[in-house]
Parts: sequence; structure tokens; C-alpha cells
Amino acid sequence: MITKRIIPCLDVRDGRVVKGVNFQGLADVDSPVELAKFYSGCGADELVFYDITASAEGRALFTDILTQAASSVFIPLTVGGGIRTVDDFDRVLKCGADKVSVNSGAIRDPSLISQAAKRYGDQCVVLSVDAKRVGGQFRVFAKGGREDTGMDAIEWIRSGVKNGAGEIVLNSIDTDGVKNGFDLEMLRAVCDVVDVPVIASGGAGCIEHFVTLFETLPKVDAGLAASIFHFGEVKIPDLKQALAAKGIPTRL
Repeated sequence: MITKRIIPCLDVRDGRVVKGVNFQGLADVDSPVELAKFYSGCGADELVFYDITASAEGRALFTDILTQAASSVFIPLTVGGGIRTVDDFDRVLKCGADKVSVNSGAIRDPSLISQAAKRYGDQCVVLSVDAKRVGGQFRVFAKGGREDTGMDAIEWIRSGVKNGAGEIVLNSIDTDGVKNGFDLEMLRAVCDVVDVPVIASGGAGCIEHFVTLFETLPKVDAGLAASIFHFGEVKIPDLKQALAAKGIPTRL
């Protein structure tokens, strides 16, 4: 049986890890390199590293901190932010990333997904989607949740997988940082239309939220969170022990 993955997320701005609520009010947390080392050593299955203002500021993802972080961890690393071309994939992979996450760049040019999948393989291409409810629809937002694209999130995800995305990260803006639990309704809608791994992001506040996620939606492959791990509210070894006690497969 495939084990469920626990993935800390490092949202990086100006070389520091930050965290907010509903994508707003970002506060400084720590050094991404030091946090990456910490998580690699305490049982995280993977790490996600987002340069959260690269797309909005129209610049390339900074690579110096990424290279330092990648060289200090021994678990898979997914990197995103400012990925607009296949050359950006190449640059990030050469810094030590294992997978590359696309979001606003793929919205701007959907062919980026298929181009990258053909060159590097589907397993390397992660489609990250920031989604929010608007008028009863799950809507795709771009530029770090700042811009409503008007696109239906479920259809966008379906087309992204058809074009070669090998994994989906669903970031619910409605539940981001609120700590009331993952967005099960939105996640279920995604799981119903794709057959690639789905990573749940946004809303985790306690161990029980992960248990509920995996028990309610067995098709979800991983749970991603930030502040509860950064501030020690949930310790990854404790979380994994709790999952195992519930019969949820996990790497201890």
C-alpha cells in the first residue's frame, strides 16, 4: 500500500520563510535553509519550496538559497515560483530540485505543461492550483492568489493532467492559514476527475485534520502544511505516529 506523505511548505519572500492567512498578512518565520535541514531530519517525506512573490513581481525565482537548501536535504524537493518557461525548469532542476511546480506560468501559457513533461517526464511536472469559491464555482487564482482568472479550477486541473502534469497541489485560498481543516469538498471534486497524486494544501490546524483528510478522501496522496509545522503546533513524528495508530499507511 502506498504511504501517505507529509509535506512541509516553505513560502519564501526576500530570502525568508513567511506565513499568512488567506494569502494575506505575511509574517517572518525563519531561514529556508535552516528549516529545510530541520524538516529533512525529523521525518518529513518531501519539501515544497515556493518563491511566493516571483510571479507577481515578474522575476525569476532566486537560485542561491534554493541551491543551499537542496544541498542540505535528503528528501524530494519540489520548487515553484516564477516558472514561466522550460528554461526555468532546467535552471531550477540544476539547483537540486526533484520536481518543479507551475502555477501562474502555466495559466499564461498552458503549453508549458506539455513542453516540460515531454522534456523531463510527467513525474517532474507539478501543477499547483490556487482556488477559491466565487459564485458557487471553484475559481483559479493567479499571481499568489491575487488575481481571479475566471477559469473553472476543476476543468483547469483536468486539462493540466491531460497535458502531462504528474501531480496536483490544490491550495484552497478559502481555508489557507485558518486552521479549521482541509477543504474536503474542493479536494473531493479534484480527486473525482484525475488519476494522478493529489496533495492537499490549506487549512491544517491539528493532527486530527490529517486523520480526517486521509480517512475521508483515501485518494488524496499527501497533506501539505506550513505554520503548524513552523511554529511547532504539530510535530511531524507525532503526526505520523497518530496516522499509523489509525491504520493510515505512513513512513515512520
